[in-house]
Amino acid sequence: MGISRKCVRTWLDRHAREGEEGLRDRSSRPHSSPRRTTVGTERRILRLRERERQGPDRIGARLGVATRTVSRVLARHGVPPLSALDPLTGTVIKASKTTAVRYERDRSGELVHMDVKKIGRIPDGGGWRVHGRAQREATRDRNTKIGYDDVHSLVDDHSRLAYSEIHPDEKGPTCAAFLTRAITYFASHGITRIERLMTDNAWAYRWSLRAVRAQHGIRQKFIKPHCPWQNGKVERLNRTLQTEWAYHRAFTSNTERATALAPWLEH
Repeated sequence: MGISRKCVRTWLDRHAREGEEGLRDRSSRPHSSPRRTTVGTERRILRLRERERQGPDRIGARLGVATRTVSRVLARHGVPPLSALDPLTGTVIKASKTTAVRYERDRSGELVHMDVKKIGRIPDGGGWRVHGRAQREATRDRNTKIGYDDVHSLVDDHSRLAYSEIHPDEKGPTCAAFLTRAITYFASHGITRIERLMTDNAWAYRWSLRAVRAQHGIRQKFIKPHCPWQNGKVERLNRTLQTEWAYHRAFTSNTERATALAPWLEH
């Protein structure tokens, strides 16, 4: 019948002991699990996940537990994945845009993704995350404009190697200079040839990168207008930058946060 002798023996023994009821499907979970993760460790995993909203790899590294063990503990307690949560509040997002077709290039450098993310600058002494909203509103000078930083990022489609820089604008010359430095950074990490570059349809990307692309033989691909999920790999990096670097802790100055970017990327 195409089944093992061991399986037949098991069914015969169950039928002899329990009759027809013994042949019903049952869980294969062992009666005892002496090596199961302790209750105390599971509680520490759940507390760390709730407090800092980190993934299994980071939780495992901090607690000295295998990543797979952390994943099983979270699944056992019905904890939703980070992709289903709002990155700032931690609440479950009921609906989100997903891409029907997933892909990954076969080799590094075959396709890279480029984008810019705006984040509000931090006033000297810290913003509302340091002092609280009420105190910040009471002392804020609304005549002084704080402005935004533009975080430029480039991500390799295959290896996910990422490079980011902070600039005061997203003008054409800034984007072109960033791309040149990013190509050098990728080359120092073994990606010596970039074949395709995917961007949105911003003016700076459409017209200001031509000289750099021609110099390095890069072919540019544009996403469909109003469809940012087509450039989803770098868009996801933007979200990770927000949750794990820009807003992960309270910085007391914009310089302090900017200085923390490069070490976080390397980590």
